[in-house]
Amino acid sequence: MGLLDGLRAALGLRAEADARRDADPDDLFGMSTAYVTMDAELGYESIGVGALCFSGVDSNSFHEAVDEVVAILEAGREETGTDFSVSEDDHGYHWVILEDDDTEDLITSMHFAADTFVEHDYGSRLLAAVFGYEDRRSGDPAYWIYSFRRGAFYPFAPRSGRERDSSTEFKLEAALDGELEVERDKEYWYPLWPSRRGTHPWE
Repeated sequence: MGLLDGLRAALGLRAEADARRDADPDDLFGMSTAYVTMDAELGYESIGVGALCFSGVDSNSFHEAVDEVVAILEAGREETGTDFSVSEDDHGYHWVILEDDDTEDLITSMHFAADTFVEHDYGSRLLAAVFGYEDRRSGDPAYWIYSFRRGAFYPFAPRSGRERDSSTEFKLEAALDGELEVERDKEYWYPLWPSRRGTHPWE
């Protein structure tokens, strides 16, 4: 199974078959308290960047939904200061990338974007929301990934050479379990490797 097939299986087709419920962007607000715990108790600070991953559809109505997402984020940029961009990765997946030093604003903007897809009946195209963190001591990255199909979060701690720091992932799971709805089936803890070495999953 290749990288693209694996992503489809973990966050797409297999997750859709095993979906717990329809996509609910309100779940993203769980990160509003989790980021405080990450900082105060674990020493991981938000990098001020998050991203929404979705699969595209070649239809006018879907393009209109994406245009509305862009319009909403443009309108909110002045109020919240949340910067954003829309891109496509090497695997053909689309990303709304959000940047804001205020984590609450970042989460709210991501919720607006995800909710717009749902309102246009394209919630099934939402794959994942990704929140980036960094260990203040080591500088190592860690992410919380929310699977819309599964309705749950899981940690991802990538290291060089496309290795995962499982001990860090289990530590994050133990610390945030109960505060976030954490995915119990670790088969769905799918690594979102970036297209280029040394970058974020959305790059």
